[in-house]
Amino acid sequence: MKNKNHLTGRREFISMISTAAGIGLTGIPKIAGTIPDHVKADINQPELQMPMINLGPHRISRLIAGSNPISGYSYLGNHTDRQMKDYFTTENTVEFLLKCEKAGINTHQGSARMEYLKPLHERGSGIKFISLSSDRLKIKDVVDTASPIAIVHHGGVTDRLFSEGNSMIVRDYVKAVKDTGLLAGVSAHNPDVIKTIADQDWDVDFFMTCFYYLTRTVNMDDKSPTLPTGSYVFYKNDPEVMTRVIRQVKQPCLAFKILGAGRLCSNQETVKKAFQYAFANIKPSDGVIVGMFPWFFDEISFDSTYAREFGKV
Repeated sequence: MKNKNHLTGRREFISMISTAAGIGLTGIPKIAGTIPDHVKADINQPELQMPMINLGPHRISRLIAGSNPISGYSYLGNHTDRQMKDYFTTENTVEFLLKCEKAGINTHQGSARMEYLKPLHERGSGIKFISLSSDRLKIKDVVDTASPIAIVHHGGVTDRLFSEGNSMIVRDYVKAVKDTGLLAGVSAHNPDVIKTIADQDWDVDFFMTCFYYLTRTVNMDDKSPTLPTGSYVFYKNDPEVMTRVIRQVKQPCLAFKILGAGRLCSNQETVKKAFQYAFANIKPSDGVIVGMFPWFFDEISFDSTYAREFGKV
């Protein structure tokens, strides 16, 4: 049950979890947090319109609802993964996305799970869906099941194939998606992959660009500053490198992990600054994908407010 005296939010909650290794979720106390008064004031401005961008023929919100929490991928360990999976039942996922639409978020990026899309549409949702996948043989199934506006080649697979010298597999995937008449995108964590595709002038409609190069081979003796928590290494300077590439490419880019998978979420002021940095360093034609986990806090309202404030074009 939510306690109104303990409004710390998923971001503060995740930071709390990260320091509680070995303790079950039920054993983690709810630590009281504060919401700055100016943030509270911002939340109560529904007249502000969600900024929009063009993705091919589609008008989509600059803030897109991500799917990692829905699929139970927290990047913080099995305990948080399980909590996300337990929360995001089909019913809760439908309610979550309906609330996103009400807040002005008209687009959702999804991947592993799609069973919630049918009941979502039956509830009258018109949310646009961007699918993330990598298997050419499943493209038709994705089209038939999800009716997406676009299909994107999965970032982790993209990075691996490029590192193995098999970039043509990714290019063929893009062509196969284009053959369906849908928009085709490529996701990557490695900024050099995005730059290579742009330099080679692939027929790709847009990119999904991770702020952190999570698929790099890590030298465990490297003393470079990193963001803490979990088995993934988040280098603090990675967003600067990726946003430089984002600004160079002509295609729209949808930036993701702008909050470092919860690592830039110690309080709402930090979250707000992360949104501000993201929108200030991407192109006006770009958007951001943010996963939300409103089990503990109304993240939809807050994130929407930050997008409206900093994403104005």
